[in-house]
This record gives sequence, C-alpha cells and structure tokens, in this order.
Amino acid sequence: MQMTQEELTQLMIDSAQNAIETTKQEFGVILDETEQSLSLVDDVILNWLGKYESQALEDNAVFTICNIYGAYVGELFRNKVGGFWKYDESDKSAPYVVLEYSGSTYAFAGICYQRLVNDSQVSVKNYFEHAVANNLQ
Repeated sequence: MQMTQEELTQLMIDSAQNAIETTKQEFGVILDETEQSLSLVDDVILNWLGKYESQALEDNAVFTICNIYGAYVGELFRNKVGGFWKYDESDKSAPYVVLEYSGSTYAFAGICYQRLVNDSQVSVKNYFEHAVANNLQ
C-alpha cells in the first residue's frame, strides 16, 4: 500500500473524526479532543464488548475499533507534542501505522488492541501520558 505522507496524515485525521462520530452515535459519549477524554476512550473500548459481545472481537470489528481510537489518541499526541504518521510494512503480512516522534514510535492502535482483546486493565490513557511525559521532559 503506497500512500503519500499527506494522504496518510489525512487518513488518520479522518479516522480520529470517525471515532468521535461513532462514539457519539453508538454510546452517546462526546470525545472532545482533550486529554481528559482519554479516560472515556478507555471506557468506550470496553463498551464495544458490552454492547456487541463476541461481534466486537471479529477481525474486521477489532481492526476498525483499534484503528479509529488509535488515530484519535495519536492525533491528540501529534497536536500536543508533534510527530508524523508512518506506515510500517516491515512485516508484509501485518502492516500497521505508528506515530513517530523524535526517533521513537508509538503504536496507539496497538494499545487499543491490547485493551480490547487481551487485557482490560491496560490503559490507553496511561500509555498516552507516558508517551507525552517521555517527550516533554
């Protein structure tokens, strides 16, 4: 998949907006693009399981949920700290998008995946806070 940096950035901005709109439609929750909304993201990711049960764990649903919320969190980071989206194809069978800043990469969709699929105690908000703290020292 070849896309320009501008196209990838726009895709992630659009995906973040999709998270905002979908969350409002599905759960009546307002994601207001502030850091305070990150605790809501943690809740909403688990709300998908509560509302749709096993359907939320189907491959397409997992991909969509993790990517839109990953984009939302990543855009908050990018707007606060900086960075750029990068499409990583090092594993051709499982390409993914990360946010790169100052030589480090952040897998915001990956942390959403961990919370949704593997461990409900994993916190997207905490991951974000640690990423910010590591870069604003």
